[in-house]
Amino acid sequence: MYGYGYYGYDWTYLLVIVAAIFSLIAQWKVKSTYSKYAKVRSMTNMTGREAAERILAHAGIQGIEIRHVSGTLTDHYNPANQTVNLSDAVYDSTSVAAVSVAAHECGHVMQHHEGYTPITIRSKLVPIANFGSYAAWPLILLGLFFNNGMSTLIIEIGILLFSASVLFQLVTLPVEFDASRRADETLQELGILSHDEARMTKKVLGAAALTYVAAAATAIIQLLRLLLILNRRRD
Repeated sequence: MYGYGYYGYDWTYLLVIVAAIFSLIAQWKVKSTYSKYAKVRSMTNMTGREAAERILAHAGIQGIEIRHVSGTLTDHYNPANQTVNLSDAVYDSTSVAAVSVAAHECGHVMQHHEGYTPITIRSKLVPIANFGSYAAWPLILLGLFFNNGMSTLIIEIGILLFSASVLFQLVTLPVEFDASRRADETLQELGILSHDEARMTKKVLGAAALTYVAAAATAIIQLLRLLLILNRRRD
């Protein structure tokens, strides 16, 4: 019935399992890599906050407040209130990992300041993606629950809304990769990290980037599964 295999088996669940495994590996990688280089003190003994302040000053960007926020790896740039928010393990830490993360967030500041196209597109997608992520699944589940002419249309609308969040994840990839590139180049240019320490930066930010790749891959796999289910339902 509706594309399910014999005895109710649905092979598309394998896609969900693959996505879950990929996400777990990415999370383990970023945590283990960050933990490793959080123990390595940078040669300049500069904290994450100090590194962020120097990077922004060098870029000629003013009016950005560096804030301390609670949590682990909760670092982010908020363009709405012009703040770079650094977590407990980054704000006052002098580790290579902390300086790398702080520089990455400053990379996002530079993107906004320069009008970097992908981050502009992502910012415009935020309200659409948020609405789509909340509304998509209730509609899809509602469509799957009923068996009438309207159910397929409801599922299609749900999938369309979910596609917005998938698009957001895809646009996020170049944004994050570019911010990491800016961080690596700026840290070396300003002499905040040595050449050897910059190699560690690549590992820290590379591991972090893997989580965004995993998120995008998971979203794509979920979308593919939904399209397969919809196609079976039509048949």
